[in-house]
Amino acid sequence: MFKKTMTVAAAALLLVAAACESKSPSEDTGAAGPSAASGDPIVVGSTLSLSGAFAATGAIHKIAGELFVERLNASGGLLGRPVRWVVRDDESDQAKVSTLYEQLISQEKVDLIIGPYATPNILSAMAVAARHRYTMPQHTAVIAPLLTYECQFPAWSIGPTPNQFVPTQLFEATASLPTPPKRIAVLTNQNGSTDFVSYGSGDNKTGAVSITKDKGLDLVLEVRYPPTTTDWAPIAARVRDAKPDLVINNGLGVDPVNLLQAMAQLSYKPPMMFSLFPAPGPPLGLGPTSDGLLSVSIFEPNKPTLDKLGGDATTIVNDFKTRATAAKLPYTVFETQAASSWNAWEILVAGVKAANGTDQVKMCEGLHNSGADTTFSGHLTFDPAQHNFWPTTQTIKQIQNGDWVTVWPADRAAGQLRGPA
Repeated sequence: MFKKTMTVAAAALLLVAAACESKSPSEDTGAAGPSAASGDPIVVGSTLSLSGAFAATGAIHKIAGELFVERLNASGGLLGRPVRWVVRDDESDQAKVSTLYEQLISQEKVDLIIGPYATPNILSAMAVAARHRYTMPQHTAVIAPLLTYECQFPAWSIGPTPNQFVPTQLFEATASLPTPPKRIAVLTNQNGSTDFVSYGSGDNKTGAVSITKDKGLDLVLEVRYPPTTTDWAPIAARVRDAKPDLVINNGLGVDPVNLLQAMAQLSYKPPMMFSLFPAPGPPLGLGPTSDGLLSVSIFEPNKPTLDKLGGDATTIVNDFKTRATAAKLPYTVFETQAASSWNAWEILVAGVKAANGTDQVKMCEGLHNSGADTTFSGHLTFDPAQHNFWPTTQTIKQIQNGDWVTVWPADRAAGQLRGPA
């Protein structure tokens, strides 16, 4: 979703040599199922970060997209026509995103587009989409005030004010514990999205820091660190000395791993810790050091959750895991990133069906009028006055016994929120 300052070593191996154009296996082999699509393909264009800093997460979106297109074509395609996905490697470079989307629309004349990965890249693609009036579902950008184009459609929603929603939801969850945390430390990566959740922006200065104070909690430590931070020992020492009950790390990627490791070297572990947008796999590799870590999610494939959703969701989750394993991804679980990618594709399909074609204006109007049905987030409604951010289904997850488990809110939880051991 957001700019990562570090990547795990395994990420460097991910899909660096990926092809620039992705086609579903059914197209490559000529295989046709009983309801196979026919005729000229509907071409979907996009970029993904198949190399560079965002490659680890770009690989997740590529696998999810390929699986979706294959399933779509096997079930008859779109409007009875096959779908072909052309995906270019933007190399995690915001400047290249604009050029590539311009080429896809102006030169290659793609019928549809879908957004890239990472907020900066999505903003660049959105500017091109707005110029050409293309409807653009996008996977992961959540800074609502910056997403002003009425025909961009978010596939992950923390509502129109995530700077208020995220800390409020976290404090509601921890307030349910027998002994709620009272001493709070807020550690913030100064990347735009994470800084926004801690401090707000523009006229809205509400965020984790101000909400901590408004709730009468004791803000014992406040640290803002640059995305380029490599020496975590000084921050770890300050946390230890502040003795917080809860550390809120509005960070990215492997920030919580670095923090937890640095604190462990001091023989210290905070009673509770939350991290906003961590890479999901690396914390699990820390064993007991990361047990109890909290984060946000829109989907975790816990058995109680899959049982509610039914067989199709389970099949998708299992098929993704098989493909991710074959691609040697370091984390092969179909969770928030994959679910948001799946949502984006389902939004695109809903737009085409609402328009009964690929007319961009009709697609945008159809999504505003009818919304979209999704496998993992239910029915989505889009209000241009809210930058199309649908009522959030975000949950809080926690590492328990070496796995991420949805723990809040209670009506969507697959396990019980645990406090300090």
